[in-house]
Amino acid sequence: MSPGILINIDVDDLERAIAFYTALLALKVGRRFGDVVVELVGGAVPLYLLVKEAGTAASPASAERRRYARHWTPVHLDFVVPDVDKAVAAALVIGATLDGPAATHSWGRIARLADPFGNGFCLIQFLGRGYDEIATG
Repeated sequence: MSPGILINIDVDDLERAIAFYTALLALKVGRRFGDVVVELVGGAVPLYLLVKEAGTAASPASAERRRYARHWTPVHLDFVVPDVDKAVAAALVIGATLDGPAATHSWGRIARLADPFGNGFCLIQFLGRGYDEIATG
């Protein structure tokens, strides 16, 4: 059995997060798990929104606390879109913030943003052969 992949995003306002991610990615609500978790479907993998209050412990192994202002994490999500400029404009209308203008590379265009909960993500539009433009193996 191959490993599955699930995406979990901590938020402090479930209804706002549902509105944001369904509009951004054209996802639909799949299942609800009480008032604290919702499954969004329609993408390559399910996306789960989990209510976690600001200030709660992020991990028992760390003193870090959850915060929903813009923050950095070494793990983030990239969403592939057909037109990065249109996707950025739509994301800004629904509450995203843009970290800087979209950049063009040989493989495509990328824009770095944050959701309304401070979680970073990128919108990517592949051009030509996409990442194959720079692949060496």
